[in-house]
Amino acid sequence: MARVYNFSAGPAMIPEVVLQRAKEEMLDWQGSGMSVMEMSHRGKEYVSIAQQAEADLRELLAIPSNYKVLFLQGGASLQFSMIPMNLLRGKTSADYINTGEWSKKAIKEAQKFCEVNVAASSKDTNFSTIPARNTWKLNPDAAYVHYTPNETIGGVEFQDIPEVGNVPLIADMSSNILSRPIDVSKFGLIYAGAQKNIGPAGMSIVIIREDLIGQTISNTPSMLDYKIHVDAESMYNTPPTYTWYLAGLVFKWLKENGGLSAMAAINQRKAEALYAAIDQSSFYNNPVEKCSRSWMNIPFTLANAELDKTFLAEAKKEGLTTLAGHRSVGGMRASIYNAMPEEGVQKLISFMADFEKRNA
Repeated sequence: MARVYNFSAGPAMIPEVVLQRAKEEMLDWQGSGMSVMEMSHRGKEYVSIAQQAEADLRELLAIPSNYKVLFLQGGASLQFSMIPMNLLRGKTSADYINTGEWSKKAIKEAQKFCEVNVAASSKDTNFSTIPARNTWKLNPDAAYVHYTPNETIGGVEFQDIPEVGNVPLIADMSSNILSRPIDVSKFGLIYAGAQKNIGPAGMSIVIIREDLIGQTISNTPSMLDYKIHVDAESMYNTPPTYTWYLAGLVFKWLKENGGLSAMAAINQRKAEALYAAIDQSSFYNNPVEKCSRSWMNIPFTLANAELDKTFLAEAKKEGLTTLAGHRSVGGMRASIYNAMPEEGVQKLISFMADFEKRNA
């Protein structure tokens, strides 16, 4: 059976060459006589895999030497708790920017540990915009400022890094990390679940500035203490070894294909082509303000919602899968992460035009 173009928001597509490499190495990694899944995480073979993955990620993102990189379990959602537990550092409040469902989840979890000041929100626009920076009501004594650069469900994305003064800036980059170059030095901490642009589900990556480590709240469990993981080089317990290995293959793929600048150019072309197809049609609509649109997740609705099921069924027959919008918003959503080739986006655009011609 031919592979489909999978527009899922996550777990998402993985580059086919990465899957082929993993297939080739499944039973015997480089003459070791065993699968990566069978390796001791403390053995020299696996340690070499882990160290190379970190080195490649550092190169891709130009991570400064005063930042630690962690490969952890629990996904991004566990970080909603770990961040206040580790970064309050004696303070009692933190600032959060609310731009959608993932921001709301982070806020809800942080409220268990501290006072949360929602410094800005786009709730009044049904999360179809990014709040203008001059409307933010930041607390200069906040422990940190947390935001979600890309909201997977609503399809809004910050187009630049907000300035927040000397307060550490924390970013949930689960759905747009590695999609373009970023200046890591502007952040106190970056975290991301793996299952969108990094690899399979089951792991989160944390990039944290060294001066923020080691000041947890009282009674923080060992597994939730960044310092313990830093000191153990992400191997305090058995890490998600196979996901880490596959992430390393994705990092190599990115390097071999021009790095993040090249990926940004491709991602911009994909997004602009799909948005143009939507905007030029009266049959489709994207609800997001143009200056806030995501490159990664593009929601759209049909003029006649009664055709949604037909659209999805016919798209699937054409090898265009997982296009249903999130259950909380409905409609459609095309997630076009790094591994989605331009041909997949063009095939979707062609299908949309044909479907409109037959059903408008």
